[in-house]
Amino acid sequence: MTHQITAEVPARQHSPQPLIAAHDLRKSYAVGNGTVEILHGVSVQVTEQEMVAVMGPSGSGKSTLLYCLAGLETPTTGTVTLAGQALDSLSRADLAKMRRTMVGFVFQSYNLIPTLTATENVTLPYTLGRAKPPAGLVEQTLAAVGLSERRDARPPSMSGGEQQRVALARVLTQRPEVIFADEPTGALDVRTGELVLAELVRIAHSPGRCVLVVTHDPKVAAACDRVLFMRDGLLVDELVGGSVQQVAARLASLTTQAG
Repeated sequence: MTHQITAEVPARQHSPQPLIAAHDLRKSYAVGNGTVEILHGVSVQVTEQEMVAVMGPSGSGKSTLLYCLAGLETPTTGTVTLAGQALDSLSRADLAKMRRTMVGFVFQSYNLIPTLTATENVTLPYTLGRAKPPAGLVEQTLAAVGLSERRDARPPSMSGGEQQRVALARVLTQRPEVIFADEPTGALDVRTGELVLAELVRIAHSPGRCVLVVTHDPKVAAACDRVLFMRDGLLVDELVGGSVQQVAARLASLTTQAG
């Protein structure tokens, strides 16, 4: 039998407001003449200066949860609050503005515009908002991810690792309060994966920011402050400060149960 847990932040000396807060999320999709519920009432909180991983067997609802938390999918029932703003109270225009300014995404698919240069892709959130990034910030960020010499290159001429670093530079330049990452190191070589992970950890532990990452990689999860485990559309376990081996063992146990 699956038992749900409510994942909250460990007790601290002060109680900061969560940057991500979801209560009793349920998500259903129409299938034929009926519906299939993917999330069965999930509640979770992530506070500032915290990096949280979500793991679980394939089909457990991890990505659906991330998309609902990020405002990319609308939950069937339940509430989501990002940086103090309830998503169900926002218009489509306000939600789009939030994604450009307060929320950043680092996905395995990169989501780059192939006709734009690396520099233009990095500045895209500012361009869409009809604003300019602080002077020198884009150049500094591209240098930080090792892409100074590739600033005028376009995605079709880049390796997968370079494209992922452009996507990371876009988030770093955007300076969002909340970052969602879906398998951010899954298609990267070891060196590039370590760079991306280190930057996500650094961002997560900066004042006023947090990161939530969906991953199958125990090494990525072990770098997080907490790991939440999902099975069958529910949060069923939590590990705080676990090692790579502990994370791997917990995930293997869930996968075996799911099988």
